[in-house]
Amino acid sequence: MSEWINFNGKILPGREPIAGASNRGLRYGDGLFETIRMEKGEMPLYDLHMQRLFRGLALLGFELPALFSSEHLKEEILRLVKKNKVENAARVRINVFRGNGGLFDPEDLRPNYVIEADLLAENYFRINENGLTVDVYSKAIKSCDSFSNIKSNNYLSYAMAALWAKQEKLNDALLMNQYGRICDSSIANVFWLKDGIVYTPPLSEGPVAGVMRRFILESIKEFPVKESVLTTEMLEEAEEIFLSNAAYGIRWIKQFRNTQYTCSVSKEIYKQLFRTIGGR
Repeated sequence: MSEWINFNGKILPGREPIAGASNRGLRYGDGLFETIRMEKGEMPLYDLHMQRLFRGLALLGFELPALFSSEHLKEEILRLVKKNKVENAARVRINVFRGNGGLFDPEDLRPNYVIEADLLAENYFRINENGLTVDVYSKAIKSCDSFSNIKSNNYLSYAMAALWAKQEKLNDALLMNQYGRICDSSIANVFWLKDGIVYTPPLSEGPVAGVMRRFILESIKEFPVKESVLTTEMLEEAEEIFLSNAAYGIRWIKQFRNTQYTCSVSKEIYKQLFRTIGGR
C-alpha cells in the first residue's frame, strides 16, 4: 500500500477513506485504471497509457472538465512519487471512477481519481530467467465487444483467473473468448512464434488493448509481428510464447500443458525493448 495517495489532487495518507458506500466505482466497477512504470523519474510509455485511458473514458461517457488532462495527471503523479520517495523506480496506478449517486444510471458523469505510487524493484523490467508455466482458465469467458479492450475496474474474470493460477501452482492463466479462442492472460497480452513470425490476437478477439502490446506491434522491426486468432491447438504447435505488459516488459513461457518452449526470439525482442524503453 502506498504511504501517501493522491485523491482528486489532494495528497492524503494511504489509509485515508476516500469512498462512501454509494460510490459507483465500488458498487459497479464504474471506471477505469492504468498501471504505469516509472524509472528514474520518467514514464516511458506514458503517452500510450493516456491515449488508452481517455479513449476508455469517452467510451464510458465521462464528462471531463478542462483541467482533467494527461498533463495534469502527470503533474499529480510526479507530486505523489516525490512525496513517497519512489521516483527512481515506481509502479504508478491511476484509478478513475464516477462518484456517488444513482442506482444503475449515474447522476454525476464527472471523474474522480486516486493515484497510488509504490516502490518497484529496479530490475523489474527484465526478462525472466526461468520460463513460466501456464494453462487455460475455463470458468470465465470474455465477450468480444466495445468494452473488452479497456482496463475496466470490473476486473472479476482476470482476478479469478489469477487466483485459480495461484491455487494450481501456475505462473499465470490464459483466458478464452466467446468463440473458444485464447485472447490474453490474467495480467498480460499473449504472443507466440511460428515459422519466424510473431503473432498476437487482434483486439476483435477481446483482449485488453495492452500498451506494451501496441508498442511491440508498432516498434519491433527485426521480426515480423502480425495479428491472428489463437486456439489452444495453435499454442501447442508454437515454437515460443511470451506475455507482455507495461510493468515488466515481457515474460517467456516454458510450458503450456504438455508442450515445452524455447525463448531465443523472446530474448531478442526483450533486448530491443530494453534498448528503447527499459534502461531509463
